[in-house]
Amino acid sequence: MGRMEHIDEDLTLYRDMLIRCLEREVLPHYDQWEKQGHMPREVWNMLGAAGMLGPDMPEEYGAAGAPFEVNLMILEETCRLGLAGLSTGLNVHANIVMPYVNNIGTPEQKAHWLPKMASGEVIGAIGMTEPGAGSDLAGMRTNAVRDGDEYVINGSKIFITNGLNAGLVVLAAKTDPSKGAKGISLFLVDTSLSGFKKGKGIEKIGQHTSDTAELFFDNLRVPASALLGEENKGFVYLMQELPRERVGVATQAVGACEGAMALTVDYVTQRKAFGQAVSQFQNTRFKMAELRAEIELVKAYLAQCTARCKAGVMSTEEASILKLTSTELQCKVTDTCLQLFGGYGYTQEYPISRFYLDARVQTIYAGTSEIMKEMIARGVLGR
Repeated sequence: MGRMEHIDEDLTLYRDMLIRCLEREVLPHYDQWEKQGHMPREVWNMLGAAGMLGPDMPEEYGAAGAPFEVNLMILEETCRLGLAGLSTGLNVHANIVMPYVNNIGTPEQKAHWLPKMASGEVIGAIGMTEPGAGSDLAGMRTNAVRDGDEYVINGSKIFITNGLNAGLVVLAAKTDPSKGAKGISLFLVDTSLSGFKKGKGIEKIGQHTSDTAELFFDNLRVPASALLGEENKGFVYLMQELPRERVGVATQAVGACEGAMALTVDYVTQRKAFGQAVSQFQNTRFKMAELRAEIELVKAYLAQCTARCKAGVMSTEEASILKLTSTELQCKVTDTCLQLFGGYGYTQEYPISRFYLDARVQTIYAGTSEIMKEMIARGVLGR
C-alpha cells in the first residue's frame, strides 16, 4: 500500500470518528455555547480524549503521530458543520501553538507542554496583536527585560483567541527595542504566574464560541528557560510558522464554503416561488455554478500549498495568495448563499446566517487581505 493510500485510510477513519464525536458531544449544545459566548472548559478535555488536539504531534508526547492532513481535516469538517468558533480555537491551539512548541522548543519544553496540550489539560494561545500594533510587528510595545535568571515582561495583547482559557501563551515581546521587528523574542508564558491578568471576553459579531480576550502583563517574571528558541529570533520564527497558520485558515474557509453550499442546495431545491423550485431559476443555477467553479479552484491551490507546506518549501507569497483567495471567496460564498435564502437568511433560525457572520473575520486575522496583497505585490514588484 502506497503512502497516499495510507493517508487516505487514516483520514477516512479519523473523519468518521470526528463526525460521530461532534454529532454526539458538540452539535446538540452549540447554539447554547454561541449564546453564552464561549464553550465550557471541559469540552477541551473531551476533544483531547477523542484524539483531536494535535493528532500530528509526535507519539512520545501523547499524540498520534498522524499525518499533517488529519489536523487540516479536523479544521475543515468543523467548519463544514458550521462550528467555526470551535474550529478557530482548535486552529490556534493545535495547528499553531503546538507546532511552535514542537518545532522550536527544547526537549524539556516539549516534554512539559505537549502532553498537557494533547490531553486538553492546557489550552494554548498566541500573543502577537496589541491594541496599537496588529500586522505592524515593529510597533510592538510589550517588552521583556533580562534580570538574572528571569525575564520581566510588561505590556498587553488584544484579540487573543483562547485567551480566557489559556494555560500557555506563546508570547511575542521586544527584547531589543533598538532593532524593531528584529528585536522580538518568543516566550512560553505559564498563565498561572502572578503578573498575568486576563480582561473579560471581547464580544464579537461572529464566532462567539471562540473566546477572545485582552491579556495584560504587569512585571510578570518568567524563568530564562521560558524563552522559546533564541533571543531576538522571534520574527524569524513567526515567518517560519505563519505559512502553516494560513494553510489552516484556508482549510477552514474551504470547509465553510462547502457547508454553506450544502445548506443552500437543500433550501433552494425545496423552496417554491412563482410555481417552481428556486433551484430552477437561471439566476440560482448560474450563481451556484460560479461558486462551485471558484471553490474547486481554491481547493486545488490549497492541495498544492498543503503539499508544499508539508515539504517545508511553501513561500510567503504562496501562503499569502492562498489566504487572500480562500477567505475572500468564503465571504463571497456565504453572502451569495444567504441572499438565496431571502428573508429567512437574515434570521438566526437558519444556520446560513451564522456561516455569514463567522466568515467575516477570516479576511482580518492571520494577516489581513490588505497585508496579503502587499506580500504578493513584493513578489511581483519588489518592496
